[in-house]
Amino acid sequence: MNPLIETVNLSVQYNKVKALNNINIQLPQNKKIAIIGPNGAGKSTFIKACLGLIPYDGQVSVLNQTIKQSRQQIAYVPQRSNVNWYFPTTVEDVVKMGVSSNRFIFSPISKEKKDKVEQALAIMKLTDLKDRQINQLSGGQKQRVFLARAIAQDAQAYFLDEPLAGIDRTSEQLIMQQLNDFQKQNKSSITVHHQLETLKDYFDYVVMINQQLITAGPIDEVLTKDNLDLTYYGIQHSQLEANKHEHLME
Repeated sequence: MNPLIETVNLSVQYNKVKALNNINIQLPQNKKIAIIGPNGAGKSTFIKACLGLIPYDGQVSVLNQTIKQSRQQIAYVPQRSNVNWYFPTTVEDVVKMGVSSNRFIFSPISKEKKDKVEQALAIMKLTDLKDRQINQLSGGQKQRVFLARAIAQDAQAYFLDEPLAGIDRTSEQLIMQQLNDFQKQNKSSITVHHQLETLKDYFDYVVMINQQLITAGPIDEVLTKDNLDLTYYGIQHSQLEANKHEHLME
């Protein structure tokens, strides 16, 4: 099977400061992939580069195609903080964006596409809220709206940027159930994630980034104390303990 993502010497810089440095990676399809790392590590930058949303150096392919070629097979759920929630539109109109070829929310859609929208609203338990303005929603409801839009799009690969940050338990369960369902449908998801305590329960593959690639692989193989310390502190656990011992002996 072709990889979900393949990058060669992927680098990104903002104002001449490197945010990502020479990322070389192949990520498999049909996995629930988590991207972890400290704040400012480049996790969201990696997602955006793979989607072609920001300039980058190096090579990126998605589903063994260029980003432009694979765009119709990709769905993106952005961070809530990057969305203009005061734009005057309803829940249903946002979800319609997932099936509208020209992305114009007020254009008419076919019955088949309308059915997809209604199904996505039902899956995310938003049917009763479909006429509500998006600025009247809770944080969890807002996140579910954008996942519903992605569901309606019926993509092959789903990219989610911190979908579980600051949401209620019900929304978290609904979102994770949908990622499980994507996998059962032989689809792939890649998620920027912060909650280390839920990592093993929610995902089966992990990418550890801190401006460069630390490691990546099946979660049971690479989620070790040393790899976490390298990712978050830039030093292995064994070296941390040695440094503590040296400090105590001074």
